[in-house]
Amino acid sequence: MANAYEVIIIGSGPGGYVAAIRAAQLGLKAAVVEKSFIGGICPNWGCIPTKALLRSADVFQSMEHARDYGLTAEKVGFDLGAIVKRSRGIAGQMSTGVGFLLKKNKVDVIWGAATITAPGKVSVAAADNPPKGALGAGDYAATNIIIATGARPRALPGLEPDKKLIWTYFEAMAPDRMPKSLLVVGSGAIGIEFASFYRTLGAEVTVVEILPQILPVEDEEIAAHARKRFEKAGIRILTDAKVASVKKGKDLVTATIETKDGKKQDLTVDRLISAVGVVGNIENLGLEKLGVKIEKGTIVVDGFGRTNVPGICAVGDVAGPPMLAHKAEHEGVVCVEMIAGQHPHPMDKLKIPGCTYCNPQIASVGLTEKRAKEAGYELRVGRFPFIGNGKAIALGEPEGLVKTVFDARTGELLGAHMIGAEVTELIQGYVIGRKLETTEEDLMNTVFPHPTLSEMMHESVLDAYGRVIHM
Repeated sequence: MANAYEVIIIGSGPGGYVAAIRAAQLGLKAAVVEKSFIGGICPNWGCIPTKALLRSADVFQSMEHARDYGLTAEKVGFDLGAIVKRSRGIAGQMSTGVGFLLKKNKVDVIWGAATITAPGKVSVAAADNPPKGALGAGDYAATNIIIATGARPRALPGLEPDKKLIWTYFEAMAPDRMPKSLLVVGSGAIGIEFASFYRTLGAEVTVVEILPQILPVEDEEIAAHARKRFEKAGIRILTDAKVASVKKGKDLVTATIETKDGKKQDLTVDRLISAVGVVGNIENLGLEKLGVKIEKGTIVVDGFGRTNVPGICAVGDVAGPPMLAHKAEHEGVVCVEMIAGQHPHPMDKLKIPGCTYCNPQIASVGLTEKRAKEAGYELRVGRFPFIGNGKAIALGEPEGLVKTVFDARTGELLGAHMIGAEVTELIQGYVIGRKLETTEEDLMNTVFPHPTLSEMMHESVLDAYGRVIHM
């Protein structure tokens, strides 16, 4: 049958398109159903265009401090429209690239909104603006169905986005003008990245976090260091606080902020960004009728992406946290290889790195010191500051920290946590170490190149075992 496939993937985001390409590589007939934009949120409205914005902010900040490097840059300014245009152009380039990869691998694209009518059956309703060469509405059959529909911004009661005064990351990514003041609700990766971007460009930024710690998933020591850096940059941070109510004006919004002790204060700003997490896109897929198990707004899966209903799998954000593009991609590969009869390793979420691309950057993998203690480990903890590294000083980036957490009994690297310049690139060294079950001896006996920031990774390990050299 022309409309029959071995694998149909609903959603073309990182989990979906990577699963489709891997399926094609394994000789499976595969199709992707998409209703909005090829590539999903990550290349279009998430990972990539936000990094383009943050790169513009980084360059602007460097130009402002040109004299620190013996350079001259006069009348430094920015064109917000041009910054946004560059970001959107990069997003378009990435989406086109994903479409090319699907075509190159002979993956069919079905344009429309999918519903699973029964195991192995997908009905697709027509959607607007189909890309050239895409298949259209109709009924399709598949031996295996993978749900990769991603997630959308969570809306709290009273903080429902209106696209004018109350933004999600969609509006924050493409503002029509630069707000003079901004309230960011939520201090996870999304909230902190936008707080960093807008503050660098001159906005007065306040961050409200309901928990006692900003960046709640990060190590406490790293989060505390980050808070000091953000506050030094002029970002006002309120923890143990919540937005109790919001009043909208013509072009302003006033938020009543309530702290844990019951005290309230009003804050009037140009715009409010709601960054309180995301929720899986599980609606209108037919999951309830099929009996697919849902918990906390996402689909329950095992380490291979399998749901409780045979023949139906899920990967990426819709399959639960951590909601990261690289997690989705790996899940897609594992799921398809399982379908193809191979024997992939199940997903191990403690080996997934997390990165926040604010200024300073933050990156981590594995257990925090607190979680490792709670798990009953006896620990050896190493630390090394950026100020002790020659390359960091030469770059003009002397503030930061590398922290490593080891099992004192076995030498296993339980976790690594970093804050500072380029740590989102450095973290992969520790990720590989954890994957290969590296011990402290392996890391201490590895030769790190000089002069590099990566030497701090070595020194942090040495510090955990009383052998640090440059501190």
